[in-house]
Amino acid sequence: MEIPGLVEITSYDELREVVPEPLQHAVDKTRKELHELDRQWLAESPFCLIATSAADGSCDVSPKGDPGGFTMVLDDSTIAIPERAGNRRIDGFTNILTNPHVGLIYLLPGRGETLRINGRARIIREAPFFDDMVVKGNRPQLALVVEIEEIFHHCSKAFLRSKLWKPETWNPDAMPSRAKIAKALDRPDDELTTLETYYGPQYEEGIYKVKY
Repeated sequence: MEIPGLVEITSYDELREVVPEPLQHAVDKTRKELHELDRQWLAESPFCLIATSAADGSCDVSPKGDPGGFTMVLDDSTIAIPERAGNRRIDGFTNILTNPHVGLIYLLPGRGETLRINGRARIIREAPFFDDMVVKGNRPQLALVVEIEEIFHHCSKAFLRSKLWKPETWNPDAMPSRAKIAKALDRPDDELTTLETYYGPQYEEGIYKVKY
């Protein structure tokens, strides 16, 4: 697509003309093993984003959420993330089959900083620690084991700019309901009343009852 006035950067040197080299402390903060503070963060965090890329370069970012502490620390450089049943697309898992590299961002509600982990992932269908990942009777059928290659804490600038955790900025009704979006984009043949029932209170009540 041609965009008038667009000036593209195509080399590392061009990029560094705009963004100078990072400060040394930003370079030095990356580690390969979990610190006790990392363990504390994982023990509290209820949500993470997992970025993957297939061998052909196609990408995916998938959200994962459970009660705080859902990510299990297996040792100083290995963590495990339970997989709950969803829409069965498994885009991220499919990517991992051809490219095991993953990037994770762990959020802590109300905090602007995040914990970032980069590493190599394996898809596990059974392990003794699955018994420790049961939530409301739901034992995961799959888990992601990530061998940490890089871990560090990221500053809060993005959250401060976006005011993400400021309730006075929230406007969830700016968009149509999930049922209306599904009717328009995903499930046009379904009745809106059916979708409203599906995405109503029973949707949250049933999230741990389903299996793949």
